[in-house]
Amino acid sequence: MNQTSETATAATLPLAGLRVVEFTHMVMGPTCGMVLADMGAEVIKVEPIEGDRTRHLLGSGAGFFPLFNRNKKSIAINLHAAEGAAVARKLAASADVVLENFKPGTMAKYGLDYAALSKINARLIYVSHKGFLPGPYEHRTALDEVVQMMGGLAYMTGRPGDPLRAGTSVNDIMGGMFGAIGALGALIQRGITGRGQEVQSALFENNVFLVGQHMLQYAITGKPAAPMPDRISAWGVYDVFTVKNGEQIFLAAVSDAQWATFCEALGFADLKADPQYANNNLRVQVRATLIPLLRERLASHSAAELTALFERVGLPFAPIRKPEELYDDEHLLATGGLADITLPDGERAGQSAKTTLFPFTMDGRRLGVRLQPPTQGEHTTALLSALGYDDTMIAGLRRAGAVA
Repeated sequence: MNQTSETATAATLPLAGLRVVEFTHMVMGPTCGMVLADMGAEVIKVEPIEGDRTRHLLGSGAGFFPLFNRNKKSIAINLHAAEGAAVARKLAASADVVLENFKPGTMAKYGLDYAALSKINARLIYVSHKGFLPGPYEHRTALDEVVQMMGGLAYMTGRPGDPLRAGTSVNDIMGGMFGAIGALGALIQRGITGRGQEVQSALFENNVFLVGQHMLQYAITGKPAAPMPDRISAWGVYDVFTVKNGEQIFLAAVSDAQWATFCEALGFADLKADPQYANNNLRVQVRATLIPLLRERLASHSAAELTALFERVGLPFAPIRKPEELYDDEHLLATGGLADITLPDGERAGQSAKTTLFPFTMDGRRLGVRLQPPTQGEHTTALLSALGYDDTMIAGLRRAGAVA
């Protein structure tokens, strides 16, 4: 077995012994919790009595819950009931880190905001995930698509006049990752000062960070960045080519050395010798005629032939794949990039599926799945018992509708 396919055990993980209580839903907050959970923290997901609504989403949301909630425990609490809110506060008081991603002011209604909890535990690290950082927009309702539209990403992704959101929840996922980065930094500082702090991460600011390269492009060149399909490429050869039998493949040559290799490998000696293609910037300037010429010459090659050729000579290339095709990717299978999980909800509840792991190793090992995505309230009784509630008290809480 390839070493990178081995997964780390709980005791060897960097956040082993850390308790995280997560008041989150959808993608952004759960992503932050997943990062900490995969790195070894005990992450307790607080769900409403009816369960996290992502458990039963259809279409593009069908994979949300099982992907972003592995390695977590679930407790179902009714925050609207006084007894439930009291349980939640007691649970939060036991945490090193509390995560939330509700509208501003929501957590304060239940005494679960940073101001309230930090009075009980000055070492607490509290990570808020919002649509916007504090400012004129902070009370707006944000979605990934909302900030992609207002933050320039949809403009850059689509064709001119046709803004298009990115094909995955980039801001939700990265916003959660930045929340986790902030939490890790706060944990290091707490080790020095002994005090916790509040960390805030936001969708809009995350999106602006993503398009920052295009903002600086304008600041440096004085010319607005064109949408990606209509952009002025930085590279002479950097495009998707339709080849034999209508197949498509991405091919690139991003340096002068790669251009020379490209020409030699394909037998384009005339292009290599042509002074108008002598360096990358010259090739960029004549891209409008160069790319159609290359399309014509490459049309008789199959994608498989080009794949083998480009791999052999070390040039950048990529097949155009659909997400479901990645389940058969030889590299992911050989390196342990996919792991089995048991689906907790829906028609396939109890059945196995493969999920993606984090794209890094620690000590040569992947961070794997230690706990399956939890069923709703799966750990309620055990967690309440650990907080000091006996069987009679737990039964009373259930009768009152405070927990499930």
